[in-house]
Amino acid sequence: MIIMNRKLIAVAALASMLAGCGNSDFQDLQVFMDETRARPTGNIEPLPRFQPYEAFTYSATSLRSPFQPPVRIDLTKRERGSQDIRPDENRTRQFLEGFNIEGFEMVGTLSNQGGMQALVRGAGSVHRVRIGDYLGRNHGRITGIEEGRIEVMEIVPDGEGGWLERPRTLSLPERG
Repeated sequence: MIIMNRKLIAVAALASMLAGCGNSDFQDLQVFMDETRARPTGNIEPLPRFQPYEAFTYSATSLRSPFQPPVRIDLTKRERGSQDIRPDENRTRQFLEGFNIEGFEMVGTLSNQGGMQALVRGAGSVHRVRIGDYLGRNHGRITGIEEGRIEVMEIVPDGEGGWLERPRTLSLPERG
C-alpha cells in the first residue's frame, strides 16, 4: 500500500510539472523575430587586403654610425697618401679585425715580465691584446700600451689610390 501511494504521488507530481511546461505563450518572441526578419539585410564588408611583408636587408654596416660625431676634414690641408704605406694583405687576419674600433672600450691592463697587455671589451666579451696585435677594420695595429691608454695606428685609403696612417687612442674611462 505504501509503495502504491508513493507511485501515485510521483505520477501526480510529474503530471503537474508537465502541465506547467505546456504553456505556449511565446507571442512576444514571435513578434521580435518577425520585426527582425522585416529589417533590410546589410552587406558585410570584405576583409581588407594586406600587402605581403617585404624583407629588409640592412646594408649600412660599413658606414659611419649615426651616433658618432662626423669627422671634419679640411680639404685645404688634406694629406696625400703614400704608395709606400700599404696594409699587408697576405697576413692572416685576427679575430678583432672583424669589428669597428669604435665598438671597443679599454677596461684595464695587465703587466708581468713579458711586458704590458691591455684588456678591451668588445665583440661580445673582454679580450687580452698586446703590442703588435691588430684591432678594428682599418688594419689598426697596436703600437703602444700604457697604464691608461692603447695607441693604435690604422692604415686607411686616401681615396686616390694611396694609403694614410691614422693614429687612434683607446683610453681607460674615468671612474667617478
